[in-house]
Amino acid sequence: MKRMEIFKIVGIGLLTCVVATLIKQIRPEFYIVVILSGSVVILMMIVNELQVLFDYFLTIFGQTGLDYELFASILKILGVGYLTEFASGICVDSGNASIGDKIILAGKVLIVVLSLPIITSLLDIIIEILP
Repeated sequence: MKRMEIFKIVGIGLLTCVVATLIKQIRPEFYIVVILSGSVVILMMIVNELQVLFDYFLTIFGQTGLDYELFASILKILGVGYLTEFASGICVDSGNASIGDKIILAGKVLIVVLSLPIITSLLDIIIEILP
């Protein structure tokens, strides 16, 4: 990502907030549409950077010889974390904070479940080290 890209992202985010605030006063039913649209535009701007991140993780796992199942678990955990935060924020913005809280709870539970292969691998390593 170019350094100046963050200014574009921040600008789109701030513009989305201003437009959403104005729309909420005039046509409240379009408020969530504006928020979702701005969010999608920002997400699309970072898609290439996500590919760079995935490639970097693949390189690390390839060099260390770790199981790619662990890599997949880490990617799933990151995805669940970001997705739940995004969805929860949309819920809070639309006035449904309690639903947002439930989404965060579900994300946390799923992250623990997805972490089980990593925890198992760590326990296997610890058992091998112990005499």
